[in-house]
Amino acid sequence: MSAEEKLERARLFYERAVFDGEAGVLEVADRELDAIEAGLALARGRIMHARFFEDGEEDPRELALFERATELYRALGDLRGESESLLWIGLLHQVVRRDDDTAVPFLERSHELAVRAGDKLLMSYALRHLGTAEHAAGRLETARERLEESVRLRRELGFLPGVAANLVGLIYIAAAEGRRDDALALAEEGSALAEAAGAKNIARQIEEARTRV
Repeated sequence: MSAEEKLERARLFYERAVFDGEAGVLEVADRELDAIEAGLALARGRIMHARFFEDGEEDPRELALFERATELYRALGDLRGESESLLWIGLLHQVVRRDDDTAVPFLERSHELAVRAGDKLLMSYALRHLGTAEHAAGRLETARERLEESVRLRRELGFLPGVAANLVGLIYIAAAEGRRDDALALAEEGSALAEAAGAKNIARQIEEARTRV
């Protein structure tokens, strides 16, 4: 059901409880409204996160929104929703606050729940950012393994802009490992994928990585 349909059902449940004495429907209404609130909190937090890339300023409301979404999804038993909200908490700590130590446990839990929920896209995101943390810590082999697994999942899903985004990290890792030919080949593939997808920001990142090989 859409959010609008759930809101209309909540109104009808109210009437059934008040006028017909069907108090049992209120629990259903609460769960459906909690699902709406969780989705809205997650959506607002993502928009705030995107604004960070414009002005470089953390919105102080962002973390609270992701934490509220996590709380609601957990209470609802929604593994996928909880995985996504935990992912965004991890991204806040990693990308905005540059704190991998705090981010990694959230990313690991997000991946675990994504596996249980069978959501390959969320798995790919968690692996991407776990790979980023490993790369920053100088653990190149583990970083490469996690990014390559993320790439595999994204290829399987046909998420080609996401594949190109992961290739940026793999270019730097290949260069750091002294695999210059591999790095250049990855740059060629990433550039083609980014161009085909119209992913201009990713294309710029790939070109920057190429210049450093």
